[in-house]
Amino acid sequence: MDTAWQKFKNNIPLRRFVVFLIIVAFLYEMRAMMNTILLTFIFTYVIVHLIHLVQRYVPKMPTGAIVVVIYLIILALLYFFITVYMPMLVGQISKMVKSVIAFYESDESSRLLSYATHYISKNEIITQAKHAMTFAFHTATSIGTLTITTFMSLILSFFYTIELKKMREFSSLFVKSGYLKWLFEDIRYFGKKFTNTFGVVLEAQFFIAICNTALTMIGLAIMKMPQIVALGLMVFILSLVPVAGVIISLIPLSIVGYSVGGIHYVIYIFVMIMIIHAIEAYVLNPKFMASKTELPIFYTFLVLLVAEHFWGTWGLIVGVPIFTFLLDVLNIKYTKKDKKAKAK
Repeated sequence: MDTAWQKFKNNIPLRRFVVFLIIVAFLYEMRAMMNTILLTFIFTYVIVHLIHLVQRYVPKMPTGAIVVVIYLIILALLYFFITVYMPMLVGQISKMVKSVIAFYESDESSRLLSYATHYISKNEIITQAKHAMTFAFHTATSIGTLTITTFMSLILSFFYTIELKKMREFSSLFVKSGYLKWLFEDIRYFGKKFTNTFGVVLEAQFFIAICNTALTMIGLAIMKMPQIVALGLMVFILSLVPVAGVIISLIPLSIVGYSVGGIHYVIYIFVMIMIIHAIEAYVLNPKFMASKTELPIFYTFLVLLVAEHFWGTWGLIVGVPIFTFLLDVLNIKYTKKDKKAKAK
């Protein structure tokens, strides 16, 4: 028995596979807390990087002081968001909804709907409308829960980062000694892999979303579109979905554009979104994800569909980073060198 157990511990690939299954099973049991787990990881990852960035230029600045300043800034931004930005955002969203309702009540909308009913049954339209209303209701009711989850994640990330050095020293004890030393070594191995792939890819997607939102808001401002702030927030959230997010944003933008300037604005918005999508595909993705696996579009959409089925909205955001992490764990790498070799 001891020999079989020793052989298992010495067989690193088999051992890590078993540990990986244990981690997956544990996370499945903790799926009710997945929002808190993911948000805590994201906040902690970002703040630790900010600490390293500040200490690169000010090496003697204490970690605790940096963390306190960062969280004071976060609290100030939250106060500004709640007191100033939120009322403005609510007002712009209500105006946007009214403009969409006005579009549906117009004669042009009636002609479009009558044309659509030649190909789509009225029952199907009603069913889809009910699904949309149900989705909107669930989204509205989940805002309170998401707010509490975000608050708890900020507190957890604060306590982690305020004692960053002590946390690292204490965590290292698990891999230095003990009967389950091998288990914690493998957990640390997967933790490093997860941070180096999931975190970096998610960070890159965040910066890509900021660039997409900035370019879209500039284009909407040039077109003199209304409710730019609300539309910008919508584009930012959708841009967190790799590849598909920019294309999905075309639908609500086209509706608002049609209600403002007719079919001409729809064409302008379509051209603008295609240009932004080209910039994301050929400029931003190579720049921010140059060191990571570049997925073909088919695989990207396939991962998004599967991830959305299992994890809902979170799946659209974290599906591609998790798939990239799995490729890294399996040591499957598809780099630019492979592309050049195939091209030859």
